[in-house]
Amino acid sequence: MREWDDMDGKASAQSAATTARRWGIDLAILVAIGLLMGFLGPFDTDRLPKVERYLYWMICVVGGGVIGVVADEGLSRRMAATWRRVAVVSVLMTPPVTLLVLAAQGLLLNQVLNWPSYLGLLWQVWPIMLPLMLVRTLAWRRSPARVETRTVIAAPLPEAEAVFRRRLSAKRRGARLLAIEAHGHYLRVHMDSGAELITLRFADALDELAQAHGWRVHRSWWVAADAVESVRWRRGAGEMRLRSGLMAPVSRTYAPILKEAGWF
Repeated sequence: MREWDDMDGKASAQSAATTARRWGIDLAILVAIGLLMGFLGPFDTDRLPKVERYLYWMICVVGGGVIGVVADEGLSRRMAATWRRVAVVSVLMTPPVTLLVLAAQGLLLNQVLNWPSYLGLLWQVWPIMLPLMLVRTLAWRRSPARVETRTVIAAPLPEAEAVFRRRLSAKRRGARLLAIEAHGHYLRVHMDSGAELITLRFADALDELAQAHGWRVHRSWWVAADAVESVRWRRGAGEMRLRSGLMAPVSRTYAPILKEAGWF
């Protein structure tokens, strides 16, 4: 029971640390934007004394941003679509942020606080809050994670490659087969000891290697399964890195084979 309590305590401490870190980064982003607004001095705030101008924008941006962060965190549990949520949050946060801005104007600028001022200010606050939340969202946005898995391949049986290996020179016959690459009626055979060019049609080579552990990954490429180091897929095409550093193309036609093997 005590072990469970210790685990719960560690999980709670880790969660608190993550939350504190996120808030620290959010506040740093808001402070940076507040300083930028103070430097630019939009909406005639450049006429204010420097200290008052920076203080005004720090109150508006940091205070308003905190309201937006709280709203976004609460809404994220119900609305997963990021950009739609940003639009909704920017609208929801505008009324309370406008009250904050109005209060800052009354405190620092001695302006009259009334209903017409509030309504007129709404249309000045929202165009600032929307890009503010967009910047925060972009800062936290992560690219989609690409997970590479590696399938453990058993070593091929000696007879599986025996017929094909007899076509190689004596120097390379015992080397480790990595891939074969078609060049018309010739094949470039990639081994861990180097490459060799032989006369053989690609289709015949595939027949001779039918029992070997490997895949056809392109119209002109076959690779040995135990030679694969990593596979990447981007913009409708893939590439495969072999242990020797050789790069082999992966076409869309043969991608399902690698997906089934666990590489995608």
